[in-house]
Amino acid sequence: MAEVAEADFLLASRGTARELGAWVVAAMFDRAGRPAFALADGTLHLGALAGEWRAVAAHDGAVLSACADARDGWLTGGDDGKLMRIAPDGAAALVADYRGKWVDHVAAHEAGVRAASVGKVAHLLDGAGRALKSLPHPSSVGGLAFDAKGKRLAASHYNGASLWFVGAKEDKPKLLEWKGSHHGIAFSPDGTHVVTAMQEPSLHGWRLADGQHMRMSGYPSKTRSLSFTARGRWLATSGAESVVLWPFFGGGPMGKAPTEIAGGDEVLCSAVACHPQHEVVAAGFGDGLVLMAEIASGKVVPIAPPRGGAVTSLAWSANGAQLAFGTESGHAGLIDLARR
Repeated sequence: MAEVAEADFLLASRGTARELGAWVVAAMFDRAGRPAFALADGTLHLGALAGEWRAVAAHDGAVLSACADARDGWLTGGDDGKLMRIAPDGAAALVADYRGKWVDHVAAHEAGVRAASVGKVAHLLDGAGRALKSLPHPSSVGGLAFDAKGKRLAASHYNGASLWFVGAKEDKPKLLEWKGSHHGIAFSPDGTHVVTAMQEPSLHGWRLADGQHMRMSGYPSKTRSLSFTARGRWLATSGAESVVLWPFFGGGPMGKAPTEIAGGDEVLCSAVACHPQHEVVAAGFGDGLVLMAEIASGKVVPIAPPRGGAVTSLAWSANGAQLAFGTESGHAGLIDLARR
């Protein structure tokens, strides 16, 4: 998009941006649509389209993981061993202290359940912070994801993933096996598939009904970001010079070539996020460029111009009216996409 003038990017007319000074670990919205940015310096910045941004000290060290909390506000895990809740007003409260062990990944569901991984163990907690159970894995957990109803938790690790029922009286996981190191993980919206991003430049998936394997390869770089469209028809991924979309309809991606959109500048896509309602995907690139693209037509809309640092995180508000992004250099932005 080198030929696009800066004034043509939506950030100029419909957004705001800040230089936050540290790696943006997660750009996110809470359940009520409030934006926040978790940083590697241990702070959480509460954003706003208009008005002041507020910095909250969340951790004595780096934020390693962050997400929207079960009700409102945000949940963060740090290298100080603490799991923290940041309320909408910026008040920080300790949820759990794992005594100096890194809280690598966090997840929460509006059903009132939270998960935090510490080494090989995924800890389940309720909405009040009470410990429910601790789920052991054969190696360090690489990623966590709840299904759409919050009834199952998937955890990736070496040689596959484990699928747990949150409310089970006897905790025995369904093992999804595939050799190699598995990191990022996602449930399809209908709960029928689980997909992981692997250490090598490929994805692996399982169809839960029959255990059918799905190997998705051909990437020039490791896939660090994956996102299903709202109805689960497509899986958008980073790791190539375009947004790579795998079809999950008509029998799934087995034996099918992916669709590629929004490429051409020879810069790797570093982050993706699918719109919560429409078949539209937001994408960030290694030079800081942010755009969104309609999957059916391939039409691209420029969001934010390159700023030199790779986009590390993208997020939509639940109603799809706002988009947030952050980069490894600490550049963060909010865009208002509501109809006017």
